[in-house]
Amino acid sequence: MKRVIKTKKAPEAIGPYSQGILINKILFISGQISIIPETGELIKDDIRRETEQVMNNIKAIVEEAGGNMSDIVKTTIYLTNINNFNEVNEVYAAFFKESPPARATVEVSFLPKGVGVEIDATAVINGD
Repeated sequence: MKRVIKTKKAPEAIGPYSQGILINKILFISGQISIIPETGELIKDDIRRETEQVMNNIKAIVEEAGGNMSDIVKTTIYLTNINNFNEVNEVYAAFFKESPPARATVEVSFLPKGVGVEIDATAVINGD
């Protein structure tokens, strides 16, 4: 059965999509950008702070679905400047101390609201 995951601890969707969809223990988390959910403020021009907020948004969604960061099995990082890779990677790594998920990182020409990073994720809730 498909369950829509929605939490006030992550930004509201800014389009016709859900924060996350849980189906048969698999959680698909939509791409997250650096919006602070409590204020709606957008963090820009500091790639480390942007990445930390994105990861906190992902964490809130996975927790709302009953999981935790160790349940994430795959992410995709979208960067508008691949030269920010090392800074993003350092912040990202802090959220996955052991057994980090599979990942792809790509450079794109533009992201919503002009941010520098967007990350989506897939998790297996209560998985092995």
